[in-house]
Amino acid sequence: MQHRSRLLGGALAGLLTAAAIATVAPWSSQATPPGVKTVTATLFEWKYDAVAQACKESLGPAGYGYAEVSPASEHIQGDQWWTSYQPVGYKIAGRLGGRAAFQDMVSACHQAGVKVIADAVINHMASGSGTGTGGTAYTKYDYPGTYQNQDFHGCRKDIGNYGDRGDVQNCELVSLADLDTGSDYVRSTIARYLTDLRSLGVDGFRIDAAKHMAADDVAAIKAKMADPGMWVSEVIYGGGEAVSPDEYTGIGDVDEFRYGAHLKGAFQSGNIAQLKSVADGKLGSDKARTFVDNWDTERNGSTLTYKDGASYTLANVFMLASAYGSPNVYSGYEWTDKDAGPPSGGAATCGAGSGWTCNHAKPEITGMVGFRNQVAGTEQTGWWDNGGSAIAFSRGDKGFVAINTGDGELRETFTTSLPAGTYCNVAKASPAACDGNTVTVGDEGRVQTTLPAKSALALHTGARG
Repeated sequence: MQHRSRLLGGALAGLLTAAAIATVAPWSSQATPPGVKTVTATLFEWKYDAVAQACKESLGPAGYGYAEVSPASEHIQGDQWWTSYQPVGYKIAGRLGGRAAFQDMVSACHQAGVKVIADAVINHMASGSGTGTGGTAYTKYDYPGTYQNQDFHGCRKDIGNYGDRGDVQNCELVSLADLDTGSDYVRSTIARYLTDLRSLGVDGFRIDAAKHMAADDVAAIKAKMADPGMWVSEVIYGGGEAVSPDEYTGIGDVDEFRYGAHLKGAFQSGNIAQLKSVADGKLGSDKARTFVDNWDTERNGSTLTYKDGASYTLANVFMLASAYGSPNVYSGYEWTDKDAGPPSGGAATCGAGSGWTCNHAKPEITGMVGFRNQVAGTEQTGWWDNGGSAIAFSRGDKGFVAINTGDGELRETFTTSLPAGTYCNVAKASPAACDGNTVTVGDEGRVQTTLPAKSALALHTGARG
């Protein structure tokens, strides 16, 4: 049985959830034109003013299409990360910033060419009682101005059987008050909240805990909005469970949790050759949002994490190079305590010792975002592997990537689909500063290279001498 981890602690403890030539064109530091930017960066628990800065300084220039931000709603008080996922109302008054900061963030990201996805917690409200981050006093099943007792499902106990659809979708996720999303009032109230976020410029939503709402209910909420934008549903696959991710593909994209688990198995076993079949048994590529990890999976151990070092980075390189799905790069913070909230309350910076991983801004990752944009619309061809620790493939006639996870260097002559010429290895350096990292592609697309241990080679036609 698989379900989301929401490490609540105390009474709520449990599961909840080789360089660019000096004459490289100036486009190398500019965002890719709209229409081909499909990569999302999730800036987990970043304050909204910090997200705005990241859009201007790193996400926009790298060519990211979307920034996903943590929930914009009033929530319970506390320093733990999961307090953001226990709403007490729908006004924007959480620890990450208020309404003005949120709107300024959306505007700044749009100016940088980056769209914004808001994480929307609409399956449940908070447990317990107290005063929210925006001053709202609440008790369980009574959230003044928003919901009262009649707006919640009658099953007032924790989910006990993931093989029972009614249990999964009508009972409570670790004692969190489960909204009756079959109610027209509840649907309308949620739709008004999401419409309000759209009015501030939000481009779409990640629907938190979508698995715990009937797909018809989620679709009905979306239908109440005149212009709902892009939707991604969080639906964790569990073998033999009653609720399947496929049920939600009619609403929008769906987070493909099996992908991250597959990458972990491949990279930790040293057999990345198995990634040739990475799409098998998963959602269709046009509906799957892929990720190496997220805040839940890095804490429950089901995926790789930043603690895996080079393997983690190379898994992100593969995700961005592969033709399968729409990639989501996760960028969180360092932790030892699974409950720990963000450093400095979410005032994220990327300097040394800041405590933030800043995965989205690593040169290997930003280079691969540019690669992804350049090869958009091409097929994955010419797969090569050594039966274990090394793979290579082309993306049409626009890109080529090779990955070596072994402990020794890989010497190989590859046949690519690229035109002859000199290219920058964008998995090592920026096209604007590529000295020492250029690679020559010869006639018939041949590339002779020595790839160091635990490294990657990525070439594309947008980064040529």
